[in-house]
Amino acid sequence: MNDRKEKKTKKYRPNVAAIILSSKYPEKVEFFIASRSDVKDAWQFPQGGIDEGESPREALFRELKEEIGTDEVEIVAEFPEWVSYDFPEMIAKKMYPFDGQRQKYFLVRLKPGAKINLETEVPEFVQYTFVPYGKIFDYITYFKRPIYKKVLEYFRKKGYL
Repeated sequence: MNDRKEKKTKKYRPNVAAIILSSKYPEKVEFFIASRSDVKDAWQFPQGGIDEGESPREALFRELKEEIGTDEVEIVAEFPEWVSYDFPEMIAKKMYPFDGQRQKYFLVRLKPGAKINLETEVPEFVQYTFVPYGKIFDYITYFKRPIYKKVLEYFRKKGYL
């Protein structure tokens, strides 16, 4: 008799994430973070799903326009690999059939004069701020911290931050 349980293969949603630097970069390094409209006190970088047939770069610009009202950014760097994380239980139910997200991270700089507008067609954020590197983790929601640390440390080692 075989009592082994089938191990479930996890399903990850393809996603892009933007680490946005203010237009003052590189003279001043400040990061855009925003508070989600659907989860109280959940601060994060903008991110979103990659649509069928869409490249990660195309998704990046579309998602920024949808979430923060502007796609007026310049790509500074791209994280060289995809990173994955599992959703916490409270979010997993809403994101079914996905167990988590597989993300491509971009480091971008707001172009001078770019206007952020959170009052988009489907608002995802209720407020935003710019913070220095040392303050990011005072805000960021707990389950995103390990990925953010890994990606930010890479950009620091490469001399971008």
